[in-house]
Amino acid sequence: MLEGFFNTATVPAFKGRPVALIVPHAGLIYSGLTAAHAFKALQGRVYQRVVILSPSHQPFPGQVLTTAHQAYWTPLGTIAVDQASLMRVSAYLTQEGISLQSLRADPEHSLEIELPFLQVTQPQGFSLLPLMLRDQSKRVARVVSEALCDLLQSAPAEEATLLVASSDLSHFYTESEAGRLDQRVIDALRTMDANRLYELNMTGKGQACGLGPIASVLLACQAMGNTQLTIADYRTSAAVTHDRSSVVGYTSAIISQVTE
Repeated sequence: MLEGFFNTATVPAFKGRPVALIVPHAGLIYSGLTAAHAFKALQGRVYQRVVILSPSHQPFPGQVLTTAHQAYWTPLGTIAVDQASLMRVSAYLTQEGISLQSLRADPEHSLEIELPFLQVTQPQGFSLLPLMLRDQSKRVARVVSEALCDLLQSAPAEEATLLVASSDLSHFYTESEAGRLDQRVIDALRTMDANRLYELNMTGKGQACGLGPIASVLLACQAMGNTQLTIADYRTSAAVTHDRSSVVGYTSAIISQVTE
């Protein structure tokens, strides 16, 4: 299935080196092709560390969640959790009054669904920093972005880190209405305007179930400087189900750092 997605997907023209992706997290059959349009940009590039930020669809306590396990596993192999990076991020969040709770055997799909794409594009292997946001408020997104910047600044120059925000868009509208809602979100993404994304969410004019993860990544990338966002793909679940009466929207994007 992954091979089919990557063979079909096309990478949009963009400048610089990818430093972050925004990708959907529905079942592979529904959003896998949209995700592959962004993940394909990683082929031939090496990242020693990947930070995945996702929402949490589960009612666990805590503002930000992570795994208590030492590794994740998929049919493509084992991915070690970067314990040192996790401890650094945890310490930063704690000093800002934000709790980071460790979970065992959590069933959250929105983080794990991205792992096989990374394993295909990073065959040399990588370490993983998994973060799931239960609290997607502006404040938590800002502090998480600052923790990510602190982590990136502390990493050796030869260690490349990729940020991945996992999010779907509107849920269960007609395809025409979903298109209007999603286009507003995509327009805000193009300008990397996290505040606009929150405005759209508050007014019901746009939706992203991973609003906090997206905002955290956008803010961290803006702090890096010289970054730009390129939309890689957009479609709805109707492309697979052919049911246009109730759809879920998906987009993917590449954030790249341009050196001049």
